[in-house]
Amino acid sequence: MADMASIDDLILRGTNPFDNLRSVNFWHRQKDPEPMVESIHQDAMSVIEATLEQVARDHYTRTIILDGDSGSGKTYLLGRLKRALNHRAFFVYIPPFPQSDYLWRHILRYTVDSLVQVPSGQKYSQLLLWLKSVLLALKQRSLKDRIKENILDLLQTDRQQFIKRLKEIYKQAGTNSIYNADKFFGILHDLTDAKLYPLACEWLRADDLSEESLEALRLKSSIDTEQAAREVLANFGRVAINTQPIVLCFDQLESIARLPDGALDLQSLFNINTKIHDEDKNFLIVISILTNTWEHYKNRIDQSHRARIDREIPLRLINLEQAESLWASRLNGLHRQAQPQPTSLIYPLDFHQLAENFPGGRTNPRDALRLGRDMLQAYKEWLMQTAGTNGAAATHALQSVEPAAQRLHPPATELLAAFKLRWRDELTKMQDSVTRIRHFTSLELIEMLKEALTTLEASEIQAPLLERTKFAGYSFSYQLPQPPNPAGRIGIVWTEDQGMDNFFRVMEACQRVLEQNLCQALYLIRAEGIGKPSLKGHQLYRQIFTAIPHRHLQPDIASVQCLAAYYSLVKDAREGDLVVGSQTIGLKQLQSLTQQAKIWHDCTLLQALGIVTALEPDPNWSEELIVPAISLDSPFPPLPDLGNGHRLTRQVEDYLLSLVRTHPVIGLQTLVQNSLRQFPQVDEAFVDERVQYLCDAKQIKILNPGFPHEGQLVSQV
Repeated sequence: MADMASIDDLILRGTNPFDNLRSVNFWHRQKDPEPMVESIHQDAMSVIEATLEQVARDHYTRTIILDGDSGSGKTYLLGRLKRALNHRAFFVYIPPFPQSDYLWRHILRYTVDSLVQVPSGQKYSQLLLWLKSVLLALKQRSLKDRIKENILDLLQTDRQQFIKRLKEIYKQAGTNSIYNADKFFGILHDLTDAKLYPLACEWLRADDLSEESLEALRLKSSIDTEQAAREVLANFGRVAINTQPIVLCFDQLESIARLPDGALDLQSLFNINTKIHDEDKNFLIVISILTNTWEHYKNRIDQSHRARIDREIPLRLINLEQAESLWASRLNGLHRQAQPQPTSLIYPLDFHQLAENFPGGRTNPRDALRLGRDMLQAYKEWLMQTAGTNGAAATHALQSVEPAAQRLHPPATELLAAFKLRWRDELTKMQDSVTRIRHFTSLELIEMLKEALTTLEASEIQAPLLERTKFAGYSFSYQLPQPPNPAGRIGIVWTEDQGMDNFFRVMEACQRVLEQNLCQALYLIRAEGIGKPSLKGHQLYRQIFTAIPHRHLQPDIASVQCLAAYYSLVKDAREGDLVVGSQTIGLKQLQSLTQQAKIWHDCTLLQALGIVTALEPDPNWSEELIVPAISLDSPFPPLPDLGNGHRLTRQVEDYLLSLVRTHPVIGLQTLVQNSLRQFPQVDEAFVDERVQYLCDAKQIKILNPGFPHEGQLVSQV
């Protein structure tokens, strides 16, 4: 802001700094990174840091259980660890695994996905930094062993010479044998080639590569078994003895694969932990889990596996002084802009409200932030009704905030508006981080689609459909809600494997499904190619998917981003971590809000499946506001017309309305700037037009139209 505004003016104009009550995967970029309060959970930080130092010294793998209640800050602590210690270790975030049969491949995939991230303040990815540190360490070792070659110079030499010398060095160093050393060291060399780097990363993350990609890497096969994935992951540990430890962080375990009786398959995870703990070097494994879940399941885990847990660290409640520091960290951004500076670090809030709401003197971080949000919202409402403010008036306004135990649920319209904002934040995050469909495995894509169909009340979802095949996890079947249901039972197969051999095997399995009449309509979802006409897989595909009612649907990236955003909310809801406004939302309420918000009607894949229909254009919508269509991931998609101009216009208007409805008043400039951050494909003139349209439609109003643009305030009518 150009003027030097008072703190009260800033509060009136701005959004609520307490609105973000959730931490995320520490490698996801956040528009507003959560500030740190060093004193919170410092004892847990110290124990983990000391354990990491032990791993760095003796290279023995160790395991830590980090348990806490919902809202205690488990995921946030993982992010804080990464920020504080990324210069001393390589950090890997591993989300919940959808199927236990692919657990090693899942861990390897997300290990590589994390290693290709670029740490703050660095030019290169963790993977390249890791490789550089390996080579530097080997250079030092080679001097001790009187090996005269400069290892770094090997990067400029022939690939085979590079492989040969690394094999010799590791043999002389007495390191455990490297699995498939020729392949692995060859891939390390490929990482230094800008053209081959993406393909080398795909191979390391166990993607099923095309024959052309494998040829470019001088390899004959992808990593396609659990054993191969396990050994490649072990290679990272074997090589890492010469460099920094690798920290594997497991989070959101409420969404991992389940056993036939519905129980979480924690035993499979601890089987993996024991294997790494006993056989691999230089790993620190941190398993984040809800306290109740850990207490419920830990006695079901074999004692031999529980014995591999080196430390259990419970996250305790925080005291009120720490809660006050948390408030100050959230308000600091406003205070720095204010003139004059507030005399209290938590103005306009009051420490006494903490004591009233938490008479036991302790709370968890989320509840402290939730109270801060409600208090600031109440103060903002009071500011609208008075022309002057002072300390006594501020205290009087905040006394109207009911204690946490007495606070009522927000009105349904306000909750829905808050959910729409939460949804838009999640979708924007996915649009930033997910830029290609194969960002996810076919197993993950199927799991996301199943969750969406569950929300849309598809009945009798059965998985798998391709039973007794290695591709079983790529499939399921379901019934559409009644009535109408002209198609009968519908089968879904989603495969993005590039290799044509796997594609042929999937087509064979599809043919058997139809021969056994396991479904009446079979849909293949696939954005990847279907191979040359001369290939058997292509020919079988033509036999199956060119005849009604069976269809091939080519998904677009926007649909995948939509499915991924919803699945992220599902995982939060299962953990008890989904906060909308000030309310914690469970899975059932999430499903209800999702339907009310009509988020699925913009998903072209679900439109193509006949699950939803596109929303009708607003009759008052102007064709002149059409923006260029966003290109799809597939060059020849047979999906419904997106109507991007109408859809984007409606989404921007909905976002503007939701932002106004969740704030008693908000600055016009804040409204416009937040919209531009959420919709980078539009410009300021477009948003200004939409604001004016909503004013003309008497849905919002500008309270002080005679003021300069930066001083104008907006509220709902």
